[in-house]
Amino acid sequence: MSNFQLRRDAFGKLVITLDGGEEHVGVIPVRAFPIQAPTRGISLVRDGGKEVAWIDDLAEVPEQIRTLVQEEIEGREFIPEILHIREVSSFATPCTWFVKTDRGETEFVLKVDEDIRRVGDASLLVADSHGINFLVRDMYKIDKHSRKILDRFL
Repeated sequence: MSNFQLRRDAFGKLVITLDGGEEHVGVIPVRAFPIQAPTRGISLVRDGGKEVAWIDDLAEVPEQIRTLVQEEIEGREFIPEILHIREVSSFATPCTWFVKTDRGETEFVLKVDEDIRRVGDASLLVADSHGINFLVRDMYKIDKHSRKILDRFL
């Protein structure tokens, strides 16, 4: 990671100042591994996708930079994490899932079994009928009831 300063301008855009004094307005943090390692491997890119800085691990940067990067990422990404599957209307698709997420209780329609995709060894992305992705961070660590329901679809 190169040394740099990060701040917001009057319009709310991220401004990076590199070691040599060069500034770029409107940089965007992009995660290299958003599901498997959400705090590691973050690229700060300018217009056109050109990388201007790299963060190996958010835990290793100053608090002010970490906060700005996390705020920016959270403002762009919306992937609720499924914490518990209360029930499903049927084990045949399409079916309605009633779940508890890190953003509250919700329900969604799973159109086909193929809308559940494995990401890495233990994570799953479940796409609802509107294209919203829900994350199961670790299908082996989720509660027993939820795991039993997941097993029926995998």
